[in-house]
Amino acid sequence: MSEPLFGSLEYWAQKQPDKPAIINEDGEEITWEDWNIQSDRLANAFERSGIGKGDIVAVRTKTRPEWFIINRALIKLGCLQIGLNWRYTSSEILYILQDSGARAIVYDDDDSHSITSLANKTQLVMKVTLNNEENVDAERYIDLVSKKSPTSYISKLKSNLIIYTSGTTGKPKGVYRDPALIAERKHEALEYENDINQSRGFNSEKNRTLISLPLHHGLGPNSAEKAHYNGSTVVTQRHFEPQKSLELIMDHRITHWTCVPTMLKRISSMPEEVLERYVVSTLEFLIVGAAPVPLSLKQWAISYFGENCLYEGYGTSEVGLVTLLRPDMQLEKPESSGLPYKHVDIEIRDENVKMIETNEAGEIWVKTPITIKQYLNKEILGSDIVDESGYFRTGDIGYLDEEGFLYVIDRKIDMIISGGVNIYPAEIENVLLTHPAVQDAAVIGVPDEDFGEQVKAFCECTPGTAIKEEDLITFCTKELASYKKPRTIIFVEELPRNSVGKVLKRELRNPHWREKEKNV
Repeated sequence: MSEPLFGSLEYWAQKQPDKPAIINEDGEEITWEDWNIQSDRLANAFERSGIGKGDIVAVRTKTRPEWFIINRALIKLGCLQIGLNWRYTSSEILYILQDSGARAIVYDDDDSHSITSLANKTQLVMKVTLNNEENVDAERYIDLVSKKSPTSYISKLKSNLIIYTSGTTGKPKGVYRDPALIAERKHEALEYENDINQSRGFNSEKNRTLISLPLHHGLGPNSAEKAHYNGSTVVTQRHFEPQKSLELIMDHRITHWTCVPTMLKRISSMPEEVLERYVVSTLEFLIVGAAPVPLSLKQWAISYFGENCLYEGYGTSEVGLVTLLRPDMQLEKPESSGLPYKHVDIEIRDENVKMIETNEAGEIWVKTPITIKQYLNKEILGSDIVDESGYFRTGDIGYLDEEGFLYVIDRKIDMIISGGVNIYPAEIENVLLTHPAVQDAAVIGVPDEDFGEQVKAFCECTPGTAIKEEDLITFCTKELASYKKPRTIIFVEELPRNSVGKVLKRELRNPHWREKEKNV
């Protein structure tokens, strides 16, 4: 048997077999040795069912320790894993199973029938349930990991996750990084990954990382993978709940936590007497991504978690992590997403795809060592998406300043054009969020006969507060040019979001544009 590679499950199972590798929110631990044994057993079960190298397995579970056992079992076999959103409906699940050609699925749905009934429309040859149901058309996970494996496997891959894009602008597409393509860029890719690990502090066995993000999105698995690569412990939280997150940070002396702005907003909305119960000073790296962080939220996070722990990142599924804004620059350049990692190149281009000057807004094009060339089972991307030099068109609007810091203004598709003038919703949302009665906000353009589009806002109120529409519009008038202020504001209990907290503006726009010519 060959020696395990540094950072692999087998490596750490040999070096520190009794150390906790995974701890769930109830304090139940899985050691590195136990993790390896259970992954071997599950790998053997998959192999007996005909699942092998290159096959795709869909995994649809909450954030729980079993996910990691499944993931490493598949890595041992050289299989690819799809992170299947546990919020998807049957039709959405079916689309991804068919699009990917998945040959097996593992799930923790309470109702097995909703999954097993799709089998005859797909290429599935194996179905595994994490629940202990009897008499279902699926194998039980507990039975598979209870049977001893005659084989001790060595990981064939470092990473195997296929992330389906969130579908905020259309049908989800599978982001797959061909190992052969990465091998061509091996030197640059290694230095890029090392820079990320060093910049984000994933370089010590003593770290403790909290994972409360879903594991079908890149942020959660990426943080966990980097923590485990360095032999440190991961604590899982099945569902994000603000107070429970603080409790886990305190009880497990968490050093690393990656979250999205919505999570911080919900924590900041808790009563002061609740926040004061928790000691969070062990947190060294509070990394926020997936959406811009408003200045008011940054200021709160710094005051509560500490001055030297807040990091903000920018990236996309297709190119990976792009930039990082470190703690010392949070208040100096609060609107920036930071500087690029090593071997990351950023260009700002106009509508004719020509580079434009510093401090001028345009579309963001990015090249990294792990930029994809095609989506899973799709054609090679055209030069309008990935150009000949390897730059990927992100669809985001932004600019670079004189020092090379990136500023992301908005999504191009979200931009409002009113009377021929470009209006960026994020600017308006940031103003709305400075009002104490507004917990979250989303701004869209709706049809207007005179100007083409007008500004409409949707707001969630901070618990225990209320404000009138006209008063909030007046508040915006003091901070925004008249053409930017919302013409109408709708107050909602909760904005529509995907599983990582991104607002689904398409769902807000569709009712207004359904009968119009504009395609949103």
